[in-house]
Amino acid sequence: MAQVLEFKLPDLGEGLTEAEIVRWLVEVGDVVTVDQPVVEVETAKAMVEVPCPYGGVVTARFGDEGTELPVGAPLLTVAVGGAAAEPEGSGNVLVGYGT
Repeated sequence: MAQVLEFKLPDLGEGLTEAEIVRWLVEVGDVVTVDQPVVEVETAKAMVEVPCPYGGVVTARFGDEGTELPVGAPLLTVAVGGAAAEPEGSGNVLVGYGT
């Protein structure tokens, strides 16, 4: 049975507390792999592609393009598990994010 994991907007470093969704790179129902970029966000300092730490099927996206989200707000949910699932979680860590 698939487990649904919530991926939250990570701390993008340098004291930034929010980011604006510029462009979604995945749709609900898409299969994503570990560390695949899923959304482009813009902070006060840069445009960043945010990679998902989970592999599975996107079950929900939170926020439309142009929406500002605080760090820690849900970005999307991913159903992981089953025969086609990726290993759970990524070994990579974004600066200031942690696992």
